[in-house]
Amino acid sequence: MQNFKKSILYFFVLSLFFLLFYSLSFAEATEVAQQVNSSSSLPWWFWPLSLFIFTFILGILAVLAGVGGGVLYVPLVSSFFPFHIDFVRGAGLFVALTGALAAGPGLLRQGFADLRLAIPMALIASTCAIIGALVGLKLPSNIVQTLLGATIILIVIIMATAKKAEFPEVKKPDALSQALHISGIFYDPSIGKEVEWKIHRTPLGLGLFIFIGLIAGLFGLGAGWANVPVLNLILGAPIKVAVATSKFLLSITDTSAAWVYLNSGAVIPMMAVPSVIGIMLGSIVGVKILAITKPRIVKWIVIIVLGFAGLRALLKGLGIWG
Repeated sequence: MQNFKKSILYFFVLSLFFLLFYSLSFAEATEVAQQVNSSSSLPWWFWPLSLFIFTFILGILAVLAGVGGGVLYVPLVSSFFPFHIDFVRGAGLFVALTGALAAGPGLLRQGFADLRLAIPMALIASTCAIIGALVGLKLPSNIVQTLLGATIILIVIIMATAKKAEFPEVKKPDALSQALHISGIFYDPSIGKEVEWKIHRTPLGLGLFIFIGLIAGLFGLGAGWANVPVLNLILGAPIKVAVATSKFLLSITDTSAAWVYLNSGAVIPMMAVPSVIGIMLGSIVGVKILAITKPRIVKWIVIIVLGFAGLRALLKGLGIWG
């Protein structure tokens, strides 16, 4: 409980620091507000307040549906808010990064996240995330919207069809995983014993993380939706190790891409601060609601909403639905 309270305090301190640090970009925020107001009679503060309420709800849904907040943030905010897609992607990376940084240290201490498994994947994914971010900021917004819509529809299909294997059977580790010493033992309290694990098909997994990194940087999405299936179903890591290591991976991959957006002026306090605080508080409430709800129902609601947002982004990029 004490660690939980400390984590919340750290979040607020980081959020305040984040706000003060980016006060230098207030002129950019004002310009964005003026652009928004040019097409709306609402006061400028209406949008940050709406964004906070919206992301608070997203934080609740993300926990209940078992997905990262970042994958919900970018398609939904870009579809229903009058912000440029570059600013949405920049804020989306910080939304995904906040949750990863909060969970990562605790998962490492508990022995669920594994450094030997994470580091090779993180080196490839973070490098490709930087490339993806650089490319994404050069592309016209309509092309980004079209590609984002197609990617979100792919994510919806993966979320709807992906299976989970608690303890995948790996008969023999491959030569690369043995050379890198990627294996381990963790204590699983749900079964009351230690679980020994190893992985296979490591070259294939590393290749897939090239694609995952590019997607994360290009669209500002948290890549947990892709990390977990690859680690669990392709490499053969137990589901708890896959989920925990995925969270740790996000803290590295998203940081790499976030600095590119930050350096390009695509991260502004008007969006990032209410988004980060909203998703954080919503996640806290979501954890409490999780005990009294049926996550499977919520998951399908999220899939339907996300599918609609992906379709809208695709049609918006193609100029069919403005």
